[in-house]
Amino acid sequence: MRNLAGLFIATIISMGLLTSCGGLCPESLENQRAGIIPQGVDFEPLPGMNMNEKLNEFATFKLTANIDHLTDNEKEILPYLFEAAEIMDDLYWKQAIGNYGEFLSRVKNNDANAFAKIQYGPWDRLNGNKPYLTNVGPKPAGANFYPGDMTKEEFEKLDDPNKGSLYSLIRRDEEGKLHSVWYHEAYNQEVEKVAGLLRKAANIADNEGLKKYLTLRADAILTDDYLASDLAWMDMKTSNIDFVVGPIENYEDQLFGYKAAFEAFILIKDPAWSNRLQKFAAMLPQLQHEVPTGDAYKKDIPGSDSDLNAYDVVYYAGDCNAGSKTIAINLPNDPKVHAEKGTRKLQLKNAMRAKFDKILIPISEMLIDPSQQKHVTFDAFFANTMFHEVSHGMGVKNTINGKGTSRVALKETYSSIEEGKADIMGLWLVKKLREMGEITDGELMDNYVTFFAGIFRSSRFGAASAHGKANMMRFAFFKEQEAFTKNEDGYYVVNAEKMEPAINLLVDKIQTLQGDGDYEAAKAWIAKDGKVSSDLQADLDRLNQGGIPVDIVFEQGAHVMGIK
Repeated sequence: MRNLAGLFIATIISMGLLTSCGGLCPESLENQRAGIIPQGVDFEPLPGMNMNEKLNEFATFKLTANIDHLTDNEKEILPYLFEAAEIMDDLYWKQAIGNYGEFLSRVKNNDANAFAKIQYGPWDRLNGNKPYLTNVGPKPAGANFYPGDMTKEEFEKLDDPNKGSLYSLIRRDEEGKLHSVWYHEAYNQEVEKVAGLLRKAANIADNEGLKKYLTLRADAILTDDYLASDLAWMDMKTSNIDFVVGPIENYEDQLFGYKAAFEAFILIKDPAWSNRLQKFAAMLPQLQHEVPTGDAYKKDIPGSDSDLNAYDVVYYAGDCNAGSKTIAINLPNDPKVHAEKGTRKLQLKNAMRAKFDKILIPISEMLIDPSQQKHVTFDAFFANTMFHEVSHGMGVKNTINGKGTSRVALKETYSSIEEGKADIMGLWLVKKLREMGEITDGELMDNYVTFFAGIFRSSRFGAASAHGKANMMRFAFFKEQEAFTKNEDGYYVVNAEKMEPAINLLVDKIQTLQGDGDYEAAKAWIAKDGKVSSDLQADLDRLNQGGIPVDIVFEQGAHVMGIK
């Protein structure tokens, strides 16, 4: 009887009888789209593909946190956040491939099915987006944000003021003509449910900053206007819990880099570690003047209202959970918010520790000269990662020649260039702050060697990842500048004397490229160095053969936290 009832309800919904649209709502139409996955075929692992080995590329890590310091109201909020995050995960699947339930039902091999859930589709995100299943071609660069048969030229000719919005899909009408559809229209039922959950959480919240943010974020998800909620989130600095939610990063759109993908993080603040980080935020405007580049490229002064805090993350959903897992957050992305208030830098301490222990230490033992392995430390890893996120809020945001923002001018190359900027400027910041006496733990060589070991870790994310490309480009640059050598035993040695000038040169190169909005130069640089060179590939193969995990995968959810 339950199955028949479900079928009856599904039939009514598919006919549009339970909607207020007088037919099929945009959300229902979007759900019915087949997406970018081939239809009418089953999927098996490609010949020679060992799916158990592919699963073992990911080390399992349980996401939990101490919540003893949370108020009763904060604990009561968490179930609503978990439910909203699960919807964000559902929406990201739809943006990435389309009808994912139907796709997964056709992946019969259990290990392949589990791997597909890690990768959010049939393409290996940590291996250049190569397919690992039969009956699958190359991954469409535009994911499911655009029609699969749309050309760049067709998009450029489209006369639609909303076509380049972060929050619109491009679809064809019945006549085959392109048009834009706002996210809140395409996914109306889902976003209405999320907004309702956020409002329930806001009603319980006893922290005024959290209450305001959740209320405005609910409004934003229903309108695709995120500025007010972003500003409110910037002011929300005293809450013990945080919820990053919405369409945020544009990594999934590798056609133009215009479309933001849905994601969510549920975060529990670590008060002790957060207190250690507060002093650096107010120093950003001063440090911007010190960046080693031309004066024209450092006029965009970051806001001084930024903050740094450490968290334990207890849930990843959607874009942030696909393939490689981020270990720090720098948001919002809106340049208007950067100028007015700066950014917030959230360090995900437990996930960071997992990657350090399970991945970075084994990598350093295999590739870094034994005489320098002592310089691979968690404190240096934490600082390098933190100042990577700080650096996203620094540097040039708007071109100096009238081409608009750097993001728009550099199109699909922006993400790789920006990640490279954050990496190298973050290392420059560490060096500068040590010179100023603001960082005294350990020594600069710790940061250099840990940073260099991190290149191998992030390069394993593959050339399909903006982070992977950035690290490959930096490896090539450091090699040209002789910032490292490789001895006869196959170990790498960092050359501290040549590292410093190499850092300054690379910061200047990226800032000039972003400030000039030089799309062709960015494209040429990525084509030349944003790939795995033969010598780098040999070392990555050594890591793979040594059984070192490429990344982590989470055991997570309200049940893991013991929350009902």
